[in-house]
Amino acid sequence: MKILAGAPARVARVLLDGGPATAAALAERLELTAAAVRRHLDVLVAEGYADVGDRAPYGPAPSRGRGRPARVYSLTPAGREAFDQAYDDLAVGALRYLAETAGDEAVAGFARHRVAELERRYAARLAAVADPIERAETLAELLSADGYAAAAVAHVGGAGAQLCQHHCPVEHVAAEFPQLCEAETEAFERLLGTRVLRLATIAHGDGVCTTHVQAGTAPPRRRVTSS
Repeated sequence: MKILAGAPARVARVLLDGGPATAAALAERLELTAAAVRRHLDVLVAEGYADVGDRAPYGPAPSRGRGRPARVYSLTPAGREAFDQAYDDLAVGALRYLAETAGDEAVAGFARHRVAELERRYAARLAAVADPIERAETLAELLSADGYAAAAVAHVGGAGAQLCQHHCPVEHVAAEFPQLCEAETEAFERLLGTRVLRLATIAHGDGVCTTHVQAGTAPPRRRVTSS
């Protein structure tokens, strides 16, 4: 796989951090001309690092007035893999050994232990937000600060929201050990104080990790501890 470098890498990084976007939006963020950004996007698409379509993986198609909607660019799995991963084959090997010697429940325990630190760091900030949808938006901000490139999109009519994560630092590990995704989903439910449903994951080949957040409140699940 080629290593992304130069201007195309800058464009790809913005897609990684901010999620799918139009060429005009990318140009504004990068302070480049739209024509220059489109040239770099053409390189990313040609190399298989980006896809282009009429809409993002979530939400309505962006409008540019009359005529066809603006084209939306998003990173492919290969595009995300071009950036450094937080875990490598060593982590997969370690979890395989743990599963073989101590069983799947030990892997699940490790997953809960790992996400407990994230939960502790986020809890105070989210506890100060009463509305579940606003809480989802705050969670997206916190996740983005930790490299998950997240966004929360409210459904029309107050039917909840979708929490979308455009980057997964543990993608390769979670592909073999879904306990990591399951522990994260349970932590989201406790942090948000409402029911959530994981609809898609990058680890399973989807373009975005998507979690539906229920609009109402629900009793939280058991609090995870790291002991």
